[in-house]
Amino acid sequence: MNLYLHIPFCASRCSYCDFYTQVGGRWRRDFLSALLGELRLRRDELPEGEYIEHIYLGGGTPSLLTIEELHQIFSLISELYPCTYEGEITIECNPDDVTEAYAEGLASLPINRVSMGVQSFDADDLTFLNRRHSAQQVHSAIRALRQCGITNLSLDLIYGLPRQTEAKWRANIKEFLALGVPHLSAYHLIYEEGTALTRLVERGKVKPVDEEASLLFFQMLIDELRVAGYEHYEISNFALPGLHARHNTGYWQGVPYLGFGPSAHSFDGRRTRSYNVPSLKTYTTELLSGRRPYEEEHLSDEELQHEYVMTRLRTQWGISLEEYQELFGGKALEALLHEARPHLEAGKLTNQSGVLRLTPSGVFISDGIIADLFV
Repeated sequence: MNLYLHIPFCASRCSYCDFYTQVGGRWRRDFLSALLGELRLRRDELPEGEYIEHIYLGGGTPSLLTIEELHQIFSLISELYPCTYEGEITIECNPDDVTEAYAEGLASLPINRVSMGVQSFDADDLTFLNRRHSAQQVHSAIRALRQCGITNLSLDLIYGLPRQTEAKWRANIKEFLALGVPHLSAYHLIYEEGTALTRLVERGKVKPVDEEASLLFFQMLIDELRVAGYEHYEISNFALPGLHARHNTGYWQGVPYLGFGPSAHSFDGRRTRSYNVPSLKTYTTELLSGRRPYEEEHLSDEELQHEYVMTRLRTQWGISLEEYQELFGGKALEALLHEARPHLEAGKLTNQSGVLRLTPSGVFISDGIIADLFV
């Protein structure tokens, strides 16, 4: 079982972001009390005899929390939830939040991994995305964390920005590699409904890059990181051997997890999902009254099949045909293999030792392949 805690505060709103966040400190003190209350309220959801392996603090910007606030959270987790503390304890940070003092504070906690949303090392890109840090602050943050013994680091980068050139993207990749960080999450810029960036596109002030450029940037990324020794273990994620993201990998492998905070999701590992209301005000006021505001859904057999295909095929571990048959039956397996055949013949999928995997060329059209395998 894993834990996820959603910290919904941001100092400013990135132009592309559609995550549930709030700018400003209103409700912050009450939110912390509510979050601690939810941790207490849901203790019985951890099955008897099970331990928490991985913990992830995401957002939002969890690094806006003070070290004292983080100590309160981890003290309560340690009190209520049996933890191995041999797993991955990750916090997302904004680079400009990670001073030497803050890094020392993180090192005093059970935290052993830091994920930083860099997005770009280019100053113009950072301005366009409304990011509040500089490339120099990324370097300073990494140095401060390493000096405190936190070396398991991950950076996020975004490619496919308007007016991004091959040279600019290559420079981003080279700067990442020069830092020697063991993990990278790289995402194509997506124009989500309701974001500031999408409104600029709708008004004709921003023109998205074309598909040809997007594929070129993705291929550059794959080639450069492969040469540098990184494993492309999930469509958007690369890691040095043995250093893939453990908590996030749990999502792709169906590991159960408990999600705390507004908009956070939970999964029991079988077919039940629940999700907290995406409203800081409602979440806080209800939890302070001892009630968790959430909704629940039970996945159908078809939904479970589709989710299995979608999550497993995204990774280097692929779809185990034996496990698929055990879960969904022989007829479902026959249907899956029937739909997979054209992609196997085209060299977009492989079937090695009873495991379906995307080939390097299949990665580029993974969405279409996954949709075809929804049987």
